[in-house]
Amino acid sequence: MRGAGGGKTRVRKQKPRDRIKNFREVSLGYTVEDAVGEASRCLCCKTPSCVEGCPVGVDIPGFVKHIKEKDFDKAADRLRERNSFPAVCGRVCPQENQCEIYCVLSKTGREPVSVGRLERFVGDWLINKKRDGKPVTSDSTGKRVAVIGSGPAGLSCASELAREGYSVVVFESLHKPGGVLSYGIPEFRLPGDVVDSEIDYIKRLGVEFRLNYLVGRTVSFNDLRRDFDAVFIGTGAGLPYFLGIPGENLNGVYSANEFLTRVNLMKAYLFPEYDTPVKVGSRVAVVGGGNVAMDSARVALRLGAGEVHVVYRRSREELPARQEEVVNAVEEGVLFDYLTNPVEFLGDGEGNVSGLRCVRMELGEPDSSGRRRPVPLEGSGFVSDFDTVVVAIGQGPNPLLPSTVPDLELNDGGNIKADPDGRTSLERVYAGGDIVTGAATVISAMAAGKKAAQSIHEDLKT
Repeated sequence: MRGAGGGKTRVRKQKPRDRIKNFREVSLGYTVEDAVGEASRCLCCKTPSCVEGCPVGVDIPGFVKHIKEKDFDKAADRLRERNSFPAVCGRVCPQENQCEIYCVLSKTGREPVSVGRLERFVGDWLINKKRDGKPVTSDSTGKRVAVIGSGPAGLSCASELAREGYSVVVFESLHKPGGVLSYGIPEFRLPGDVVDSEIDYIKRLGVEFRLNYLVGRTVSFNDLRRDFDAVFIGTGAGLPYFLGIPGENLNGVYSANEFLTRVNLMKAYLFPEYDTPVKVGSRVAVVGGGNVAMDSARVALRLGAGEVHVVYRRSREELPARQEEVVNAVEEGVLFDYLTNPVEFLGDGEGNVSGLRCVRMELGEPDSSGRRRPVPLEGSGFVSDFDTVVVAIGQGPNPLLPSTVPDLELNDGGNIKADPDGRTSLERVYAGGDIVTGAATVISAMAAGKKAAQSIHEDLKT
């Protein structure tokens, strides 16, 4: 459906009253007619500034032009040149702040081309047509690379190296590959079968996956260095941050990491078919304002909560979540308690959380993030009753692997020090993604994995 005034072609979605009762994907994607119509809005600029905003350098006008011509084979080939996961990136990348913000249409007062939805269309077309077959790779180099972690950075690094003819083995501590794509993003935003299909493509490149392998325990890091020509570390940011306030150990207080892992990876929403219960009472609070907070709030609704509040210490203008996800949450009935900061978890006397003690905030001068700093208002304390609280204020690097490698240089926050090309303090050991930068986007982690793969290739050629 074309937008008004030459705007974006709108995407069809499940109606809010229906979707809060299921975990099926909310966005239904473009039809062929929708995709061709949206692609036709592209001006095919001679100097495409949109490419500057893509961390992996996708030839955006190139693949969009092929969609316009209804040549989806060529569109897919052009996308795959730079991006192994178009069906994933088309769903979860913040295109509005990356490629689309550079679209020339925006400078003429019109909406930018919907690059993300077109990317998803081509990615889904690839999956549905099963067109990939056995991908073409270079002749074998005879060299082996170990990749630790199967999240976006690890998968990107593995796919790039496999194309160059390296034998790649991915070590994953969980029972399913995908990292945050599998455990952190709900089915209604990124279906598991989409992730599985993209990983299947990497397997067809010849990449081997070893699951339930915890490097540092199941196998030592030094063993990997001995057995492989290079090692890439892409273990992400899986250690949740907490508020550090009284009552945080009460039953019913979850980190978003645990809450979403139970639901997404361990299928708690299908309990008792899957033996992974998760407690959700009638009133749920989610503390935080990013995409993970939106995911947690919307999951809680689908699990049967009667009322879900997002508790955020700044105002709507500072909310870091994607606009699309905020709109979806509002449509579904999530309530937003802005300028509100928890100072204590309250209990029922039997070890269970029963509410939050909060204070009202006002915005002061900008802090290091560029957003105005929230300042407590004296005498503004109040109590709200909640049966479940999910803390979604970010996560840091898991210290397990770095703690077993004393010579690996870390920064003060526990992240691995690596140069922009992924090289670390150890010879032929590389790192990228959230384990280096802290929690960021899927596409930025993919870009880091890609750069590290290029460095590995350069170094192993010599």
